[in-house]
Formats: sequence, C-alpha cells, structure tokens
Amino acid sequence: MNLASRIVPLIAGLLAQAAVAAVPLPALQADPTQTSVSGLSSGAFMAVQYEVAYSASVVGAGIVAGGPYYCAGGQMLNAGICMGQVPGIAPNASLMLGAARRFAAAGQIDPLSHLQTHRIYVFSGTRDTVVHQKAVDATVSFYKQAGVAANNVQYVNTVAAGHAFITPDFGNACSDNAAPYVSHCSVSGSGYDQAGAMLQQIYGKLNPPAAAPSGQIVAFDQREFAAAGTGMAAQAFVYVPASCRGGGCKVHVALHGCQQSAAKVGDDVYAKAGYNRWADSNKIVVLYPQVDASTIPLNPQGCWDWFAYTGPAYATHDGVQMKAIKAMVDRLTTK
Repeated sequence: MNLASRIVPLIAGLLAQAAVAAVPLPALQADPTQTSVSGLSSGAFMAVQYEVAYSASVVGAGIVAGGPYYCAGGQMLNAGICMGQVPGIAPNASLMLGAARRFAAAGQIDPLSHLQTHRIYVFSGTRDTVVHQKAVDATVSFYKQAGVAANNVQYVNTVAAGHAFITPDFGNACSDNAAPYVSHCSVSGSGYDQAGAMLQQIYGKLNPPAAAPSGQIVAFDQREFAAAGTGMAAQAFVYVPASCRGGGCKVHVALHGCQQSAAKVGDDVYAKAGYNRWADSNKIVVLYPQVDASTIPLNPQGCWDWFAYTGPAYATHDGVQMKAIKAMVDRLTTK
C-alpha cells in the first residue's frame, strides 16, 4: 500500500469525525408559544405533518410546493398523486382530514381544534414541474376544511416560479426546476422575498430584514436527537441572532427539500434562502434540521419522511423524525 492510499482514507476519517463532533444544540430559553415551521417539497409535506401533529405548540406554517397531511397514506405508491403528477387525479383533502381526525381521536396527534387559530402561507409556482399546483390546491383545501379561517391562509399561486425556495436575488432563474432548488424571482418589478412574506404571514408585520446577518450559524450534533436509522444527518444547523442569547425569541423550523441538505448544496439553504436576515432583526431563532440520502432506511434522494420509509407512525407523535424535531424545539425553548 503506498503512502497516498493510506493518507486519503485517514483524512476522510478525520473529516467525518469533525462533522460528527459538532457542539450540542444550545438551550436558548426561546418562547415556547411562538414556534412555526416551513419547508419546500418533502420539507413542505413534513412541515404540514409537524404543524398538524403538534398543533398545540405551533402557531403557523409556510408551505412551498407541498401537499396535505398524510397524503400518501403510508404508501410510496401514492406519492405521484400527492405531487399532482397523475393526470386527472388530485389529492383528496377530505380523506386526509378524515385520517387526521382519526389520529387525533386516538391521541396520536394534537386536537385539530388548535389549527383554527394558525396562520398559513402556501406557495405554488406556475412553472413547478415536480409538485404540481393541483396538489398544493389540496393543501389549501385541507386547512380550510380543518377550520382555519380563510383570511388566515395566504395562497400565492401566480408567480412563474419552478420548484424552489424563492429569494430576491440568489439562486437559479425563477422558472428553473433544478438544484440547488433556490431561485430568484421578481414580482411587480421587485425581487420576491419569500422568507419575509412567509414569516410576516405567520407572525404579522415584522421589522425590515437586516442588511446582512450578524448572528451565528451553529453546527450542532443531531445524533443526540436522531439515530442514523432515522435517515437524519449527523449534523444540523441553527441560526442564532445575537439578541437571542438572552432568551425570549421565537423559533422557526425550516425544512429543506429532497436533494437539498447541506451535504448536497452546502449552505445554500441554511445561509442563503433568506430566513436569517429576517430572523436577525426580529428575534427569531431558525432551526435547520437535516436529512441525508441513505440506503438504510431507503431514502436515495435525501427526502423527509412523508410516505412511511421510517415506519407506519411517520406522521404522528411516534414518528422518529417528528419526535427528533420536537425534541430540538424543546431544547431551544428550555428555560
């Protein structure tokens, strides 16, 4: 064995150890009554799941290209319907609401009555070729049938965007449906700031975003909350504004889409999607949990579990990814 063949694996091993050796997620004494969640694609499906399952401790959600709660019904075969890709068939929001009611009656998720006060932002680009608009229409229908007031739901569905988080000035061209699934779009001649639109729909009028984030992105050990068998990565990220070190901040959970974890796109989501500038000036801690591609469990695209690859309880309090995210939020809100 030559020197190079021995050194390369050694370096790789040291880098892997460095990634795992992230610091613990800090307890920031954030406000436990002001948690919200958002996501793109599989992250949007997961955001709906989390919001519905933990509705008693969540105040709202931002859904970008995502379908209704429990849409796949625990079957990967239903994913095409849930993404609006099957001609002539759309997700049935009434069926999904029926499933949620059964889970709530069994105590597997929080009572659905909590949803009625939530504030929801929903987005579907007219050029999205991955999750078609009829699937996102069903998400809006689900919320309204669940009792969310019509004026508490903002549905943006006229922007000529592809499948992506939307920023004013970073990423791909607006209509692209390609990695890193972050694109820049203009609406009425101005860059569309989706993070700001989403957070203000959830929390009301906010201070203008900081010109540049001045807080800290902390890489933390996600293994404390999620074993490798959950499909979740060893490391995740949290953005902590300087003003949040003393407690009392809101918490927003931002969930990436398939093929969009840090392992695939670097910091394009957790540093560049636009959340952190708004967080900086409005006392919001932003949590960026991570899922990587894996063979066990079988998840080659690095998607959040919205179709049962971690087991049948995936959309309830007993779902391993759901429990992991809730435990992270609980840590951030620990007094």
